[in-house]
Amino acid sequence: MTRVALVTGAAGGIGAAVVRVLRSRGLHVVAVDRAPVEAAPDVDAHTADVTDREAVAAVVAQVEATRGPVDVLVNAAGVLRTGPALDDADDLAALLATNVAGVAHVTRAVARGMAGRRRGAIVTVGSNAAAVPRTGMAAYGASKAAVTSWTKALGLELAPYGVRCNVVQPGTTRTPMLAGMGPLDDVEAAAVAGDPARFKVGIPLGRVADPDDVAHAVGFLVSDDARHLTMHELYVDGGASLR
Repeated sequence: MTRVALVTGAAGGIGAAVVRVLRSRGLHVVAVDRAPVEAAPDVDAHTADVTDREAVAAVVAQVEATRGPVDVLVNAAGVLRTGPALDDADDLAALLATNVAGVAHVTRAVARGMAGRRRGAIVTVGSNAAAVPRTGMAAYGASKAAVTSWTKALGLELAPYGVRCNVVQPGTTRTPMLAGMGPLDDVEAAAVAGDPARFKVGIPLGRVADPDDVAHAVGFLVSDDARHLTMHELYVDGGASLR
Protein backbone atom coordinates (compact mmCIF):
# COMPACT_ATOMS: atom_id res chain seq x y z
CA MET A 1 0.00 0.00 0.00
CA THR A 2 1.29 3.46 -0.92
CA ARG A 3 2.18 5.54 2.11
CA VAL A 4 0.37 8.87 2.51
CA ALA A 5 2.29 12.01 3.52
CA LEU A 6 0.74 15.29 4.57
CA VAL A 7 2.90 18.37 4.02
CA THR A 8 1.95 21.85 5.24
CA GLY A 9 3.37 25.04 3.76
CA ALA A 10 3.40 23.17 0.46
CA ALA A 11 2.79 26.07 -1.94
CA GLY A 12 6.41 27.17 -2.18
CA GLY A 13 9.94 27.15 -0.78
CA ILE A 14 10.93 24.25 1.45
CA GLY A 15 7.39 22.82 1.57
CA ALA A 16 7.14 22.53 -2.22
CA ALA A 17 10.57 20.89 -2.34
CA VAL A 18 9.47 18.38 0.30
CA VAL A 19 6.44 17.53 -1.83
CA ARG A 20 8.71 16.82 -4.82
CA VAL A 21 11.14 14.70 -2.81
CA LEU A 22 8.44 12.60 -1.16
CA ARG A 23 6.71 12.05 -4.51
CA SER A 24 10.01 10.88 -5.97
CA ARG A 25 10.23 8.34 -3.14
CA GLY A 26 6.86 6.86 -4.01
CA LEU A 27 4.62 8.48 -1.38
CA HIS A 28 1.20 9.88 -2.13
CA VAL A 29 1.39 13.50 -0.95
CA VAL A 30 -1.35 15.69 0.48
CA ALA A 31 -0.19 19.27 0.00
CA VAL A 32 -1.73 21.83 2.36
CA ASP A 33 -1.25 25.60 2.35
CA ARG A 34 -3.29 28.74 2.91
CA ALA A 35 -2.24 29.74 -0.61
CA PRO A 36 -3.52 27.66 -3.54
CA VAL A 37 -1.47 24.55 -4.28
CA GLU A 38 -1.43 23.05 -7.75
CA ALA A 39 -2.55 19.43 -7.82
CA ALA A 40 -0.43 16.90 -9.70
CA PRO A 41 -0.22 13.13 -10.14
CA ASP A 42 0.14 11.57 -6.70
CA VAL A 43 -0.53 14.96 -5.07
CA ASP A 44 -3.83 16.11 -3.54
CA ALA A 45 -4.08 19.86 -2.91
CA HIS A 46 -5.99 21.36 0.02
CA THR A 47 -6.31 24.98 1.08
CA ALA A 48 -6.25 25.54 4.84
CA ASP A 49 -4.63 27.88 7.34
CA VAL A 50 -2.77 25.93 10.04
CA THR A 51 -3.84 28.49 12.63
CA ASP A 52 -7.48 27.38 12.10
CA ARG A 53 -7.84 24.27 14.24
CA GLU A 54 -11.24 23.28 12.82
CA ALA A 55 -10.14 23.70 9.20
CA VAL A 56 -7.08 21.55 9.86
CA ALA A 57 -9.14 18.83 11.52
CA ALA A 58 -11.55 18.82 8.57
CA VAL A 59 -8.72 18.38 6.05
CA VAL A 60 -7.15 15.52 8.00
CA ALA A 61 -10.53 13.79 8.39
CA GLN A 62 -11.21 14.11 4.65
CA VAL A 63 -7.78 12.80 3.72
CA GLU A 64 -8.03 9.77 5.97
CA ALA A 65 -11.55 9.02 4.72
CA THR A 66 -10.55 9.18 1.05
CA ARG A 67 -6.84 8.31 0.91
CA GLY A 68 -6.32 6.29 4.05
CA PRO A 69 -4.15 6.80 7.13
CA VAL A 70 -1.52 9.52 7.14
CA ASP A 71 1.82 7.78 7.66
CA VAL A 72 4.09 10.83 7.36
CA LEU A 73 3.58 14.43 8.50
CA VAL A 74 5.90 17.28 7.57
CA ASN A 75 5.22 20.60 9.29
CA ALA A 76 6.77 23.06 6.83
CA ALA A 77 4.32 25.95 7.22
CA GLY A 78 5.93 28.95 8.87
CA VAL A 79 6.24 32.71 8.78
CA LEU A 80 9.17 35.06 9.33
CA ARG A 81 9.05 38.59 10.69
CA THR A 82 12.04 40.56 11.87
CA GLY A 83 12.50 43.49 14.20
CA PRO A 84 14.03 44.58 17.51
CA ALA A 85 13.07 42.52 20.54
CA LEU A 86 11.68 45.58 22.36
CA ASP A 87 9.24 46.29 19.50
CA ASP A 88 8.02 42.83 18.56
CA ALA A 89 4.88 42.26 20.65
CA ASP A 90 2.55 41.89 17.66
CA ASP A 91 5.08 39.93 15.63
CA LEU A 92 5.68 37.56 18.52
CA ALA A 93 1.97 36.74 18.76
CA ALA A 94 1.68 36.20 15.00
CA LEU A 95 4.78 34.03 14.85
CA LEU A 96 3.70 31.89 17.78
CA ALA A 97 0.25 31.45 16.22
CA THR A 98 1.65 29.94 13.02
CA ASN A 99 5.04 28.53 13.94
CA VAL A 100 4.00 26.90 17.22
CA ALA A 101 0.21 26.66 17.62
CA GLY A 102 -0.24 25.92 13.92
CA VAL A 103 2.20 23.03 14.12
CA ALA A 104 0.41 21.74 17.20
CA HIS A 105 -3.02 21.88 15.51
CA VAL A 106 -1.88 19.82 12.53
CA THR A 107 0.25 17.42 14.54
CA ARG A 108 -2.48 16.62 17.06
CA ALA A 109 -4.99 15.97 14.26
CA VAL A 110 -2.61 13.49 12.60
CA ALA A 111 -0.65 12.00 15.51
CA ARG A 112 -3.62 10.63 17.43
CA GLY A 113 -4.28 8.26 14.54
CA MET A 114 -0.60 7.41 14.24
CA ALA A 115 -0.46 6.47 17.91
CA GLY A 116 -3.50 4.22 17.52
CA ARG A 117 -1.90 2.47 14.54
CA ARG A 118 1.46 2.36 16.33
CA ARG A 119 3.41 3.76 13.42
CA GLY A 120 4.26 7.08 11.82
CA ALA A 121 6.93 9.70 11.23
CA ILE A 122 6.66 13.42 11.95
CA VAL A 123 9.19 16.08 10.94
CA THR A 124 8.91 19.73 11.91
CA VAL A 125 10.87 22.26 9.86
CA GLY A 126 12.39 24.68 12.37
CA SER A 127 15.36 27.00 11.96
CA ASN A 128 18.90 27.22 13.25
CA ALA A 129 17.70 30.49 14.81
CA ALA A 130 16.15 28.25 17.47
CA ALA A 131 19.60 27.75 19.00
CA VAL A 132 21.60 30.76 17.79
CA PRO A 133 20.60 34.23 19.05
CA ARG A 134 20.27 36.71 16.21
CA THR A 135 19.79 40.47 16.36
CA GLY A 136 16.44 41.47 14.92
CA MET A 137 15.09 37.91 15.12
CA ALA A 138 14.11 37.50 18.75
CA ALA A 139 10.47 36.63 18.05
CA TYR A 140 11.26 34.29 15.16
CA GLY A 141 14.00 32.48 17.07
CA ALA A 142 11.73 32.16 20.11
CA SER A 143 8.97 30.61 18.01
CA LYS A 144 11.34 28.08 16.46
CA ALA A 145 12.88 27.22 19.83
CA ALA A 146 9.40 26.66 21.23
CA VAL A 147 8.27 24.39 18.40
CA THR A 148 11.53 22.43 18.62
CA SER A 149 10.96 21.76 22.30
CA TRP A 150 7.30 20.89 21.66
CA THR A 151 8.14 18.44 18.89
CA LYS A 152 10.85 16.70 20.89
CA ALA A 153 8.61 16.36 23.96
CA LEU A 154 5.92 14.92 21.70
CA GLY A 155 8.49 12.45 20.40
CA LEU A 156 9.14 11.28 23.93
CA GLU A 157 5.43 10.75 24.54
CA LEU A 158 4.85 8.95 21.23
CA ALA A 159 7.95 6.75 21.29
CA PRO A 160 6.13 3.87 23.05
CA TYR A 161 3.65 3.87 20.14
CA GLY A 162 6.33 3.60 17.45
CA VAL A 163 5.86 7.16 16.20
CA ARG A 164 9.05 9.12 15.53
CA CYS A 165 9.25 12.93 15.85
CA ASN A 166 12.26 14.86 14.56
CA VAL A 167 13.20 18.42 13.67
CA VAL A 168 15.13 19.78 10.68
CA GLN A 169 16.86 23.08 11.43
CA PRO A 170 17.67 24.92 8.18
CA GLY A 171 19.90 27.93 7.96
CA THR A 172 19.67 30.56 5.25
CA THR A 173 17.77 28.95 2.36
CA ARG A 174 16.92 30.30 -1.10
CA THR A 175 13.15 30.69 -0.66
CA PRO A 176 10.53 33.41 -1.28
CA MET A 177 10.86 34.20 2.42
CA LEU A 178 14.54 35.03 1.91
CA ALA A 179 13.76 37.06 -1.21
CA GLY A 180 11.43 39.20 0.88
CA MET A 181 14.41 40.44 2.91
CA GLY A 182 15.93 42.46 0.04
CA PRO A 183 17.82 41.95 -3.25
CA LEU A 184 18.52 38.23 -3.28
CA ASP A 185 22.16 38.40 -4.38
CA ASP A 186 22.94 40.91 -1.64
CA VAL A 187 21.07 38.95 1.03
CA GLU A 188 22.84 35.70 0.10
CA ALA A 189 26.28 37.32 -0.02
CA ALA A 190 25.73 38.88 3.41
CA ALA A 191 24.62 35.52 4.84
CA VAL A 192 27.70 33.75 3.51
CA ALA A 193 30.08 36.47 4.73
CA GLY A 194 28.55 36.95 8.17
CA ASP A 195 28.58 40.20 10.12
CA PRO A 196 30.79 40.51 13.23
CA ALA A 197 29.09 43.78 14.16
CA ARG A 198 25.84 41.83 14.57
CA PHE A 199 27.58 38.81 16.14
CA LYS A 200 26.55 36.76 13.10
CA VAL A 201 28.70 33.89 11.91
CA GLY A 202 28.84 33.32 8.14
CA ILE A 203 28.35 30.02 6.33
CA PRO A 204 31.50 27.87 6.35
CA LEU A 205 30.49 25.93 3.23
CA GLY A 206 30.27 29.22 1.34
CA ARG A 207 26.74 28.93 -0.04
CA VAL A 208 23.15 29.25 1.05
CA ALA A 209 20.96 26.16 0.89
CA ASP A 210 18.58 25.29 -1.89
CA PRO A 211 15.15 24.08 -0.73
CA ASP A 212 16.04 20.61 -2.02
CA ASP A 213 18.95 20.45 0.45
CA VAL A 214 16.46 20.70 3.29
CA ALA A 215 13.86 18.50 1.60
CA HIS A 216 16.30 15.60 1.19
CA ALA A 217 17.09 15.81 4.91
CA VAL A 218 13.36 15.58 5.60
CA GLY A 219 13.10 12.65 3.21
CA PHE A 220 15.80 10.82 5.13
CA LEU A 221 14.17 11.41 8.51
CA VAL A 222 10.77 10.07 7.41
CA SER A 223 12.32 7.01 5.76
CA ASP A 224 13.07 3.61 7.24
CA ASP A 225 16.77 4.52 7.01
CA ALA A 226 16.10 6.74 10.05
CA ARG A 227 13.98 4.20 11.91
CA HIS A 228 16.05 4.55 15.10
CA LEU A 229 16.04 8.36 15.14
CA THR A 230 13.55 10.30 17.20
CA MET A 231 13.70 13.61 19.11
CA HIS A 232 16.66 14.45 16.87
CA GLU A 233 17.62 17.89 15.51
CA LEU A 234 19.28 17.79 12.09
CA TYR A 235 20.98 21.08 11.19
CA VAL A 236 21.07 21.84 7.46
CA ASP A 237 22.90 25.18 7.49
CA GLY A 238 26.31 24.69 5.90
CA GLY A 239 27.93 24.89 9.33
CA ALA A 240 26.53 28.34 10.16
CA SER A 241 25.52 27.32 13.69
CA LEU A 242 28.95 25.74 14.28
CA ARG A 243 27.32 22.39 15.10
